[in-house]
Amino acid sequence: MNSQWNALLKNLGEWQGSFTRLSPQGELLGDTKSVVSLEGLNNNQTIRQTIGLDENEKVLEYSSLGKGVLFFENGAFSQGSIQLAPFSEFGAEFGFIHGSRRLRVVQLFDKNLKLDSFTLIREHLAQTQSSQNPVLTVDALLGEWVGEAVTIYPDLQKPDSYSTQMHLQLNNGKLTQSLSFANRTITSTATLKDSILLFEQNQVQVLLLPDGASVTSPFQAQLRQPLFLEVGWLINPYLRQRMIRSYNDKGEWVSLTLVTERKG
Repeated sequence: MNSQWNALLKNLGEWQGSFTRLSPQGELLGDTKSVVSLEGLNNNQTIRQTIGLDENEKVLEYSSLGKGVLFFENGAFSQGSIQLAPFSEFGAEFGFIHGSRRLRVVQLFDKNLKLDSFTLIREHLAQTQSSQNPVLTVDALLGEWVGEAVTIYPDLQKPDSYSTQMHLQLNNGKLTQSLSFANRTITSTATLKDSILLFEQNQVQVLLLPDGASVTSPFQAQLRQPLFLEVGWLINPYLRQRMIRSYNDKGEWVSLTLVTERKG
C-alpha cells in the first residue's frame, strides 16, 4: 500500500456532523445534518464511503485515488479541480483531522469563475464528544506564529519542508500580515468588514467562520494568472493549521502545502 493510501486510512470511521452552505459573504444558505462513514474492505485495499445527508444516502467504493486528490501523512487532504479552464466550474475541498475531529471546507466558483459558495463541514467520530471552537476572530489570530510547512506535488515528487513565520497586527482597523517562508517575506494589508478580511491589492478575501475556520479565496479566478486557495483551522488558541492549493499561470494544479504553526 502506498503512502497516499495509508494516509487516507487515517480518515476511517463514522464521522457525524453537519454540512453548512454559505454565500461568499458568509450568509447562511442551508444546514444539513450528516453522517459520513469510511470503512476499509479487503484488508483496507478498498474503501466503502457512505455519505448520509438528512434522508439521502450515497455509497461509493474505490480502490485507488483520483488525480485531483493528495493526502498528508496525518490524514489531512485536498481534492478538487486539476485545471482552471473557461466556462467550467472550479473548486476544491480541504480536510483537516485532529484527534476525533475533522473540519472540511469546500470552495466553489461558477462557470464565469466568480466565487459562488462555501460548504463548512464540522465532524466528530461517533461515540466521541462533539466539541467545536468559537467563531474565528481577528483578535485570535493577532501576534507571532511560527510553523513548519510541507509541500507535496501531484506528480508525487519528493516533498519540500521549510520553516514559516507569520506576524499579524491590527492598527486603526487595518490588519497587516507579514509572512516569511523559504527566504521570502510577503507583507499585505487588509480591511476588516464584518467577518471578512479584504486584501484589496490582490483581490483576495479571508472569511472568518465557526469552529475556528477561515477560508481564503480570490473574488474572481483569472485565466493566465497564478492563484491559490487556502483554508485554515485554529485547533486551539495556540495551534493552527493552514492548507494551500496552488495553481500556475496555465491554470494547472501544481502543489499542496500544509502549514502547522504555533503562537509564540
